[in-house]
Amino acid sequence: MSLILKAIMKARFVFGIDYGTDSVRSVLLNAFTGEEAASSVFYYPRWKDGLYCNASQNQFRQHPLDYLEGLETTIKDCLQKAGKEIASNVAGMSVDTTGSTPVAINEQGTPLSLLPGFENNPNAMFVLWKDHVSTQEAEEINNHAEKFDVNYLQYVGGIYSSEWFWAKLLHILREDAQIKKHIYSFVEHCDWIPFLLTGGNEAKKIRRGVCSAGHKALWSETFNGLPPNDFFASLDPLLDGFTEKLFTQTFTSDKAAGTISTEWATRLGLPDNVIVGVGAFDCHMGAVGGQIEPYHLSRIVGTSTCDIMVAPANEMKGKLIRGICGQVDGSVIPGMIGMEAGQSAFGDAYAWFKNLLSWPIDIFVRDKKQQAEISEKMISSLAEAASKLPLSEDDVLASDWLNGRRTPDANQLLKGAFTNLNLGSDAPQLFKALVEATCFGSKAIVNRFNNENIPVKGIIALGGVAKKSPYVMQTMANILEQPIRIHQSDQTCAGGAAMFAATAAGLYDKVEDAMKAMGQGFEKTITPDPLATSYYRCRYEKYRTLGEYIEQTV
Repeated sequence: MSLILKAIMKARFVFGIDYGTDSVRSVLLNAFTGEEAASSVFYYPRWKDGLYCNASQNQFRQHPLDYLEGLETTIKDCLQKAGKEIASNVAGMSVDTTGSTPVAINEQGTPLSLLPGFENNPNAMFVLWKDHVSTQEAEEINNHAEKFDVNYLQYVGGIYSSEWFWAKLLHILREDAQIKKHIYSFVEHCDWIPFLLTGGNEAKKIRRGVCSAGHKALWSETFNGLPPNDFFASLDPLLDGFTEKLFTQTFTSDKAAGTISTEWATRLGLPDNVIVGVGAFDCHMGAVGGQIEPYHLSRIVGTSTCDIMVAPANEMKGKLIRGICGQVDGSVIPGMIGMEAGQSAFGDAYAWFKNLLSWPIDIFVRDKKQQAEISEKMISSLAEAASKLPLSEDDVLASDWLNGRRTPDANQLLKGAFTNLNLGSDAPQLFKALVEATCFGSKAIVNRFNNENIPVKGIIALGGVAKKSPYVMQTMANILEQPIRIHQSDQTCAGGAAMFAATAAGLYDKVEDAMKAMGQGFEKTITPDPLATSYYRCRYEKYRTLGEYIEQTV
């Protein structure tokens, strides 16, 4: 037996599975070194075709078959690439998903969209994080919470969002009599996949992660679980008794959800003793994959941003941060308070602008390959042109709220805007304004943490935009007036899931040990340009003034 083969046989391997907005990515990593043995990506075919979605109404739904086909395809592909020796030494697997992305299920835990009669019903699908149809329900929850002596919104920043669990549930119960008739419970995507992989067949036994429960569903140890039934029943009788079908106990992601079922082990080609970890949201596991440190803001920069901060629990006593997406003990790293913020649109804003400019290309250029080539070059060309523009305080200015505002102070009714346009305004100038706007939105988040006595000591950037868009990241560094460390890994979310898988499988005592052993480090640091400081400080105040005007007109 060769030395290489002996080394492989001694190693243990873990899967990290990252369910993103457009695709699922699986990575197979050496659990002791973090070295990648294989990776695979699967793009959701139904989502790509725009099924079950209506962007004009902010309705975005995904079919569970996209998730299941992606899971099976990517795992098998990784195992084929890695070889039988590695496949036989897989010890664990964990998943992260977008969120809040819940689905209606029956008593056995099956999504209604997998049952006869519901195959094409959007309300039976997973309600994607960016779905904002439940703004009215979110507003009702916020107004309703003021009637109670206990502040049930205190751990979610004081404002409930239409992107979250209860608002989405109430909306589909009101809208769809068939869902109301057949629903038993409601479950987040990150909690359903581990339940599925471990052969679960009883909804009440789903192991819910503290990440999804605390940040989106109002679970807290302070309340001994979820808010009481009276809180929901007095909001709307449709919710009366629903908490009894949900959960009281939650689990951190370093714990096991169970062992893979015989059916799924056979189906995927895995050993029948693989441990499946408790799931969490992509940004939370991504922060671990990106080697987060206390008081360093981890920014997963993609279609949206999700910003994660951790701080020792004993240093957070008595601190409640206004207007963020929650602060939950153990939601990122056990023993620390995980704090979440973010922007509803970041890369999505650039994609909107690209699609706007691409309209005549799509109409008049018949060659699909040529269309794709032009589209692929458009953002990089705009960025290059924008980077060469002179900086003037009277440049075109934009708001980044094209999909509402997540933080600070969630308000999904807000809209995007451009100002200072004239007949000389061109595409690079508008793109520059849009990039600045998304980075000003980032500054608003950093300022909120600092103003709430949670110091932002450093910035860590992860994700596709962070690694592929130097102009955007330089602008962000200039506006934040802080260096930004860009993580080495292309797959921080999947990598973080793999670190949790290794911990849940017992290969590490705590996830910090897995993070240290498996982390890939940082590829570069982007430092702010001091010559741009005064320009961006002035422009940020103009951005705030524009935002105040938009808020007054909604």
